[in-house]
Amino acid sequence: MAISADTPEEARGLCQRAGLTFPILSDHRADTIRQYDLLLAGSGIDGRDISGPAEFLVDSSGTVRWRKLIEAGPEQFLEAGKMLN
Repeated sequence: MAISADTPEEARGLCQRAGLTFPILSDHRADTIRQYDLLLAGSGIDGRDISGPAEFLVDSSGTVRWRKLIEAGPEQFLEAGKMLN
């Protein structure tokens, strides 16, 4: 799943246009984005707040086990998943 500062309508539209097979959750007020310290205030279109790119691996208890604050490739994500075993 992904989290975006877009409105729910914008997030749905993005999923449809891009043919994504995973959901994009709307965090229009950027509450979750702030909790993960990813807010890029005023960096979006028309000065909107947006999130910086980040990837997280969260275990079944909700604990963040790995995080990368720039876009990681699938190989890096799979390697991080191996550390959970």
